[in-house]
Amino acid sequence: MASAPDTKSQESESLSEAPGFENEVSNVISPVNLLLIAIIGFLLYKIYCKFTKSSSDTVLVELPKLRKDMTVAELRHYDGNQPDGRVLVAVNGWIFDVTRGRRFYGPGGPYAAFGGKDASRGLATFSVTSSDKEYDDLSDLNSMEMESVKEWEAQFREKYELVGRLLKPGEEPTNYSDEETEDTDSPASTPADKKRD
Repeated sequence: MASAPDTKSQESESLSEAPGFENEVSNVISPVNLLLIAIIGFLLYKIYCKFTKSSSDTVLVELPKLRKDMTVAELRHYDGNQPDGRVLVAVNGWIFDVTRGRRFYGPGGPYAAFGGKDASRGLATFSVTSSDKEYDDLSDLNSMEMESVKEWEAQFREKYELVGRLLKPGEEPTNYSDEETEDTDSPASTPADKKRD
């Protein structure tokens, strides 16, 4: 049998042979592991920056409120390519300022075809194309397509600022004043409804 002092010396030898804390640290801090940790950290930083991009990075100057009736030719100038970047879209005879939805309706957006144009026919037929006609009276749309246009108009009224009416050829624009109540905002009096009366 081994004596007590012999047992203590054997335990101390086995502890010194076992991998210690220093060996574990040197394994973790190997050059390959440090490189992998740096790459993972960089990728996490890029992902974080992508999802936390503040609106101040893409600051759009607050544009003055635009309130006027336009012809199709005048509307074409507001496709987002002009210096102020304003984007207007016409739906069911009404023009809306969709500039705050620029990433959708502005240049490069999925609905850029509607920017500066009458989107009524495209929205009614679920097609991302706009009418190239001088003025599209939508008279050839069936009742289901017209109902769809009215629903889109209601959505645009809720989300975007009303600019004015889309004028037919020869139609005179309305003069809007700042103090005037916006009685034209009521969906009951749309230009499409007036043409049927």
